Parts: sequence; structure tokens; C-alpha cells
Amino acid sequence: MTFTAVLRCPRSKMLGVAMATSSIAVGNRCPVVVPRMGAAGVQAIADPRLTLTCARLIGLGLHAPKVVEELATGDPERDLRQIGVVDAYGHAAGFTGAGNGVHAAHILGPGFVAMGNALANDGVVPAIAASLTASVEEPIEVRLMLALEAGRDAGGEHKPLNSSAMLIYADEPFSYLDLRVDLHDTPVHELRSILDRFRPLLPYFQERPYNPRLATHSKWLADNGHPPAHR
Repeated sequence: MTFTAVLRCPRSKMLGVAMATSSIAVGNRCPVVVPRMGAAGVQAIADPRLTLTCARLIGLGLHAPKVVEELATGDPERDLRQIGVVDAYGHAAGFTGAGNGVHAAHILGPGFVAMGNALANDGVVPAIAASLTASVEEPIEVRLMLALEAGRDAGGEHKPLNSSAMLIYADEPFSYLDLRVDLHDTPVHELRSILDRFRPLLPYFQERPYNPRLATHSKWLADNGHPPAHR
């Protein structure tokens, strides 16, 4: 009951995933990113144990097709799962179980997986894939956001959406960006609103761990010509 984009940026090498669904708090159990190794979405009838296993397999250095093979063949409920993985080399792999209903599919592209299940129509996943293809010159967070918006605008899920999430890692052991909308009437729109306010601070929060005497984020924004991050 989710539509998702999994992505590796060919320039920055960052890895990320963004998703939206009718369930509450999708960011709690479905996205996976292992820094410098790979990213994934593990969804449909989500099983957090499968998500943890996915992270371990990526962390072992398995390429995306092998990760998907191990997860799909080792799960007795594989027909109810949907998995998309992109590794650090840009290899992409996906699996959509036969029990995911009529409007469920995944599309693989250069460094990305577009996928979804329990969708409103068969145009949602192609719209996500088309967006990821067309936005290749944009930063990873912009590409992921545009992909979610494309999926929503193409019809989204067959039920009203309630949550969304975006998770991105660069080279650091801590996330480059980790945004979640756990419950909202328009979670993709709300995620966009948060992202637009947070994006100017991305370099700030990358520097601050190594420069704790950096100005407060509000002063830093003002000094660099940005509006406040708060409402």
C-alpha cells in the first residue's frame, strides 16, 4: 500500500529512498539506507524483520540483485512483499509478489527503482520512473521529492495517503537528510513543505558536528540570505 523511489545519485554517490502510503508512520519500518553501500524500500505487507535483514545484506556488500534474491527466496510470505534495492554501484533490482493486487509493479532504471502496490492505476509507477529519468541533473533530495509528487499526481494509492518519508545518506555515518510525516491529510505536500525549509540547512548540519562553535541555525540562515526555518 505504498509508492516509492529508491535512488543513487551518479554525481554525489548519495543513496536515498522516499515513499508515501495510506498507513501511518511509513518511515518507521520500510526505508533502508546503508551509507556508501545501498538503499532499499521493503514494503507491501511490511515486516520490520525483513527490513533489518535487508540492511544487513546490503552492509555485507551484496549487490542489489543478490539482496533481492536472498530476501524474496527466504521469505515464506514473499507473495505479499515488494522490495526495491539500489547498491553503491548503481545496480538496481526489484521484486513484486504476486499477492500485491492488480495495480502493483516496479520499474528499474539507471541507479533507481520506482515501485508501488495497491495503487489507484497502472500509471503511477511509470510516472515515478519518468520523473526520476527526467530529473537526473537535480540533487538527490529534489529527484526523490519530484518522484513522490509524480506518483501522487498520477493517482497515488487507492486509499487516501497518511504518511511519507525521505531518508538519504552521504559519506557520513549519520544521515544527510531524514524527514518523516507520520500522520497528515496531505503527507506528500507536507513533506515538500518541510524539505523546502530544511534544504538550505543541509550544509549547516553536515558541518556542525565538526564545528560545534558554528552559529545557531537561525543566525546561519540569516547570514546566508535564507528565511527562517520555522513557520
